Amino acid sequence: MTALVDRLWYGRKRPLWLLSPLAWIYRVVAESRRQKAWKAKDEALPVPVVVVGNLTAGGTGKSPLTARLVMLLNEQGYRPVILSRGYGGHSGAYPLLVDESITAGEAGDEPVMLNKETGCPVVVDPQRKRGALWALERQLGNILICDDGLQHYALPRDIELAVFDASRGVGNGAGIPVGPLREPLARLAGVDFVITNGGHLADLEHPAQYTMTLVPSRLDNLKTGESVPLESLQGRAVHGVAGIGNPGRFFATLTSLGARVSEKAFGDHHKFRAADLETDTDDWLVMTAKDAVKCRDIAGDNAWVLSVTASLPDEFAVAFLHRVRECEATLRHHEPERVQHG
Repeated sequence: MTALVDRLWYGRKRPLWLLSPLAWIYRVVAESRRQKAWKAKDEALPVPVVVVGNLTAGGTGKSPLTARLVMLLNEQGYRPVILSRGYGGHSGAYPLLVDESITAGEAGDEPVMLNKETGCPVVVDPQRKRGALWALERQLGNILICDDGLQHYALPRDIELAVFDASRGVGNGAGIPVGPLREPLARLAGVDFVITNGGHLADLEHPAQYTMTLVPSRLDNLKTGESVPLESLQGRAVHGVAGIGNPGRFFATLTSLGARVSEKAFGDHHKFRAADLETDTDDWLVMTAKDAVKCRDIAGDNAWVLSVTASLPDEFAVAFLHRVRECEATLRHHEPERVQHG
């Protein structure tokens, strides 16, 4: 599936050009939703709301970036709460607060992974504004970070970050379904930061573009929790398994660590079965942290988890935290007005 998407969307040509009328309809609907949200902009929440998202369909590295933002905010004394739609999960009731008892089947893989990696509250609700209000009512934190919500305009926001996979860029530059764009590139004029995962994109003109690198950080056995040095992959034959938006990026990371990789790619948010993880040898099976939260009960003793950490320049941290403080000052200034409207 990934190879097909790369061919149809991420080349220079537009083989699906006959679907251009559908792309136009998609764009009109998206712009209508955005304009409606703009008219309702006075419905601001009482704490800063940060939205991490992308203009292109597919994986770009939003969740590692979200985890990095949580770390930055924690270091400054903030109490962040992550909001998520919970794609791929199903719960009998929302909002859902993720803890150790909540499975990926209930909350989705990314919320469970983010809770495990950051330790901060993660609230899952398809209606993210409802989830935000619920989190604030329970005083779970004093700043909200929405993972993958750039087009979820029902949620008021103060800061927006758009993430791109540098290896894919904007593809053929067309809107869905002809190309990968959820919104026109002109939408970037309204976001605060553009983050490019894996390199700089000269085609994106934005005054606050920063390059992010996903750095391998840990290699742990999925069943026992044993940690081994990353150098353990050097020269080792492994089965790489990935059910993420861009599996090729994960396989390339394994290769860069010296592993000899046999690749097995699945679609994003794939619901793994035991058969998906079977190997005909005792070679290690290495997967992403996002996939691992769904595979603990079905994987064998040879399953390992390669975790990554988002690395960004210090200049980004300074600019991001400065923007957060600006939002706090603005919200304090308008506090009487918000109380009156409420």
